[in-house]
Amino acid sequence: MQSSNHRLRDMEQHHPLLSGGTDVEADSLAAGVMVGGPHSGHAVGNRTVWFIQDSCGMVCATMTWFLVLYAEFVVNFVMLLPSKNFWYSLLNGAAFNSFAILALASHLRTMLTDPGAVPKGNATKEYMESLQLKPGEVIYKCPKCCSIKPERAHHCSICKRCIRKMDHHCPWVNNCVGEKNQRFFVLFTMYVALISAHALGLSGMHFFTCIKVQWNECSDFSPGVSVLLLIFLCLEAVLFLTFTAVMFGTQIHSICNDETEIERLKNEKPTWERRTRWDGMKTVFGGPPSLLWCNPFTGLRLRRLLLSRGRRSGSEFSV
Repeated sequence: MQSSNHRLRDMEQHHPLLSGGTDVEADSLAAGVMVGGPHSGHAVGNRTVWFIQDSCGMVCATMTWFLVLYAEFVVNFVMLLPSKNFWYSLLNGAAFNSFAILALASHLRTMLTDPGAVPKGNATKEYMESLQLKPGEVIYKCPKCCSIKPERAHHCSICKRCIRKMDHHCPWVNNCVGEKNQRFFVLFTMYVALISAHALGLSGMHFFTCIKVQWNECSDFSPGVSVLLLIFLCLEAVLFLTFTAVMFGTQIHSICNDETEIERLKNEKPTWERRTRWDGMKTVFGGPPSLLWCNPFTGLRLRRLLLSRGRRSGSEFSV
């Protein structure tokens, strides 16, 4: 497709003609195009709740919740509640449960937030003419989802969409990690690493305490059951701590270097002006450093979402 104003090329690589700042998605929403997952997007008013109906991702996300809730069960009912030290149980229980809630909230925000998907099928003659490109300028179309690829966008074979600043697709959150949800993914890895380290510490203290006294006095469960539950918790905590600590470090490194994991693996030469470390952190987490950086509920407009759902008679799914 060619015209006097522009040339269109089908390429898998991205080029800097359309930057991430070009709000193509907002234009599409204003025109009535619902942006959601490739298989399912729950429409609420003129917005869409992003959700990927991938069987592997949904199983992994369910396993993540199960393992976190299992850790909650063991920490609360095997170690803390039977303890005779009230303040030990209260302080550790408050800290562990708070971090666990923040971890699960961060997981939900990562999974249900649009990572920065480029609208499907926007590579039309009418839309390209509306861009008012200069003669000779080249724009690039993704042949898989028929969309114009902004700078630093990559196509995800699982999401079936081009994602702005796509870092990677993570089955544990059943979503891509991209421009709009990287912050929540970083918080998820941080809080899971914290509860894993906390669970390991509590397990060590519990073993040490129970060795000094009778096992029946330090747990409501039988000694055999308590030991099995604690051993499984320790194995889970070690694996989760190792994985999430590494992921947290790589994500912070990518943000500070203004380079996604895909760009690093492909050894792509930057065609964009790289941000400084603090500018990158402020862009991802929003604003200057504050406690809001650690809050996965920031920007969540639950009241508006519930009101919008109440005005609708039923559910609607975009294709």
